[in-house]
Amino acid sequence: MTAKFTQPLWPLPVATLLVLVSLYGGGIPSSHANSAVVDDCSVAAGQLTQNWPNTDFSRCTVDPGEVVSGGPGKDGIPSIDEPQFVPATKTTLDDREPVITLVLGDTAKAYPLRVLTWHEIVNDTMGDIPVAVTYCPLCNAAIVFDRRVGNQVLDFGTTGSLRHSDLLMYDRLSQSWWQQYTGQAIFGEFAGAALSMLPSRLESFLDFKNVYPQGEVLVPGNPNLRPYGANPYVGYDSSSFPFLYRGEVPEGIGPLERVVVVDDRAWSLALLRQDKQIRDRNLVLTWRPGQASALDTREIKNGREVGSVTAQHLTANGALEDVVYHVTFAFVFHAFKPDQPIIVE
Repeated sequence: MTAKFTQPLWPLPVATLLVLVSLYGGGIPSSHANSAVVDDCSVAAGQLTQNWPNTDFSRCTVDPGEVVSGGPGKDGIPSIDEPQFVPATKTTLDDREPVITLVLGDTAKAYPLRVLTWHEIVNDTMGDIPVAVTYCPLCNAAIVFDRRVGNQVLDFGTTGSLRHSDLLMYDRLSQSWWQQYTGQAIFGEFAGAALSMLPSRLESFLDFKNVYPQGEVLVPGNPNLRPYGANPYVGYDSSSFPFLYRGEVPEGIGPLERVVVVDDRAWSLALLRQDKQIRDRNLVLTWRPGQASALDTREIKNGREVGSVTAQHLTANGALEDVVYHVTFAFVFHAFKPDQPIIVE
């Protein structure tokens, strides 16, 4: 079954070849999938080794047969490596538009999905911390990473491939491949390593500028490069089945229903929206209205109401501190945590 939504308007014509097939046959024994580093996946990797000669496919942590083409090739969706920002007061961004908010020290930045949808990765630095701000539209996964691994600082680009419909990134130092949803390296020299996730928020621009009126907002270096503000995945989050996904879907909830994920736990967004707040031990989840879906109407600002979520930990002194969380689709959580339930009531 294929999803019933408008085909993405990729920047390169090759993207018209998007198909629900794996380019790379074979596979490693299932007992090794999603586990520790396997000594040699080169044979199973097949065509991957031809297209990526500088990636060490002798090291892997997942079955190469789970990789599918997303259409564009390497860097066909270009990362932003020299991000430009303007003060929040100088933008014309609609109040309802979704942004990824990152606050480190005294610096607050907003990365609008109107930009991330077309680039998926922003390599940035805040203070002395190198960060990668990432967004996978097919998973609605907005995740921020610290780009440091050991004493190395990595820059990331897009492979043009997917696993479980999720963005696969690569680092330009070793050409290792990284799963965006988990932050783990799955092929190459860094296979088995993991990036640290940083707390961030997916919220409306209004929420951002109300709290950080002096904050900075990412803007395109060339506003004419892409139709920024347009959604190339019209109707995707109301379709019946995820695109370019071959795995199982969860029971009791639609595969493209949004869920709020913290660590290994997930709650349906519909439940949180109904209750406005959920408390689980020291975890506090809160929903508020005002954010448009980036995956609904042609113009992102006109997307239907999905609201914004905060996920916070209640400290011993009664303060609330932001924690890492995702607002993603139910099928995504199930793909990576198949044994974990999704709380729907």
